[in-house]
Amino acid sequence: MPETRLKIKVFGDPVLRKKAKPVKRITAKHREILSLMAQSMYEGSGIGLAAPQVGISEQLIVADTGEGLYKLINPRIVKAQGSQVNQEGCLSVPGICVKVKRAKKIKLEAQDEFGLPCNIEAEGLLACVFQHEIDHLKGKLIVDYATLLDKIKIVKALRELKKKAKHEDLP
Repeated sequence: MPETRLKIKVFGDPVLRKKAKPVKRITAKHREILSLMAQSMYEGSGIGLAAPQVGISEQLIVADTGEGLYKLINPRIVKAQGSQVNQEGCLSVPGICVKVKRAKKIKLEAQDEFGLPCNIEAEGLLACVFQHEIDHLKGKLIVDYATLLDKIKIVKALRELKKKAKHEDLP
């Protein structure tokens, strides 16, 4: 049986810093990728995952904060208001949490897995997750939000992750 599990890329992998391409034509392959991404997110005990995190440089995200699974294509924030600060973790930066300031409420436009337009209003944790995953589509990671003091504290852990990422690329 072929291996269908997606491998989550860790800090140091160049794909995490690339700007993901918009999906022009949604196919069955995209629906399969979204399902596999959801599976990988749940297996990693995550609440969100973006395609670049599994080595796919396309604008696909999945999220589930406990109220059901979202599978979104080409998501973009059209309105943001308020602010909240949360400790965020990331499946691509395991073992590291960073305080991140984000909008408290957002309005998002995207397409679902069948190409139908969807407009979502989210607040609190879900708004935070959507913003986090959309950051991934832009090549931005939580460590980019770290204060200088936090960067000093996590530099060693980041170096270890980078080393691990390099070894995973070897044949």
